[in-house]
Amino acid sequence: MFAGLFIVVRAAESTNLLKDLVEAVGPDRLRNVALLSAIAAVLSNLVSNVPAVLLFKPIYPQISHGMATALALASASTFAGNLTLVGSMANLIVVEQARRESIEIGFLEYLKVGVPVTIATLVVDIAWLQFFASPAR
Repeated sequence: MFAGLFIVVRAAESTNLLKDLVEAVGPDRLRNVALLSAIAAVLSNLVSNVPAVLLFKPIYPQISHGMATALALASASTFAGNLTLVGSMANLIVVEQARRESIEIGFLEYLKVGVPVTIATLVVDIAWLQFFASPAR
């Protein structure tokens, strides 16, 4: 599964789809910590958090706004990995280990904890980054 995610990432890189999206949205908008964090969170739950960050590699020079961009991508993708079971490979590993101990954790059951934890951590993360990592500081 993990190898398949990297194949998807490579395919996305080779299509210029991301560069076209950046141009459509506008690189300046993607320098906004909150918007960038939200996009990283969504991508992290579509393709897992590590491949999501790799999707930003070809467009990073267009959207980079110093340390704030790097920190927003790193922290948002990490915290977003808690949202769903597929948000991080670690979640799948833990659920599989739990299953071996006869503990079943379903997708919806996981969401009951994942959603509030992810929202809370992303809100704190975005506020922190906007205050401490803004380029003006």
